[in-house]
Amino acid sequence: MFHKEGYKIIIVTFIIVAAVVITADKIDTAWIKYLLQGIAVVFLILILQFFRNPSRNTPKNDAHVIAPVDGKVVVIEEVFEKEYFKDKRLQVSIFMSPINVHVTRYAISGTVKYSKYHPGKYLVAWHPKASEENERTSVVVENETYGAILYRQVAGALAKRIVNYAEENAAAIQGEDAGFIKFGSRVDLYLPLDTNIKVKLNQTVKGGIDVIAMK
Repeated sequence: MFHKEGYKIIIVTFIIVAAVVITADKIDTAWIKYLLQGIAVVFLILILQFFRNPSRNTPKNDAHVIAPVDGKVVVIEEVFEKEYFKDKRLQVSIFMSPINVHVTRYAISGTVKYSKYHPGKYLVAWHPKASEENERTSVVVENETYGAILYRQVAGALAKRIVNYAEENAAAIQGEDAGFIKFGSRVDLYLPLDTNIKVKLNQTVKGGIDVIAMK
């Protein structure tokens, strides 16, 4: 299964690859022909791999925060969140490489209280200032059991478009599709200070499955 955000790119890529393969077939030098065809096919495979959207069976639990994306936990620290909460929060950041699934999923069920897009730079996703200076979206979801959390989709050096489906006052369902980030990025979670963090630095997590934190 492929994500709907990739349909257009997949179709265009398939047409280009088909044209390259057909054109290269007319080249007399065998190794050049096969090299060009091989590169074209590998490129198509990479595009298909990037836009895959595997089905995830998310166990719903209002007291749990599940991973919103696939990737590696690169930050766990106390910070001052100045956009929405304007107080101290626990930040957990997950870095996605180009080979990770890039679907963003709701970390908790509840109501979307805030959703805002910020234009910005394209620093590498692990840069300390990426969360404040890069293109990003900030979304706050709240439920009665856990409270409010903020997740931030942050563009990276390769990411050229962030897609955010969260709309204010809409219902969020834990594990459901909340957006997509194209080509390398990270997602930051801002959680209450009394949160019980269940992951460690450099741990690899799967979106919609692994528990990041719990009350």
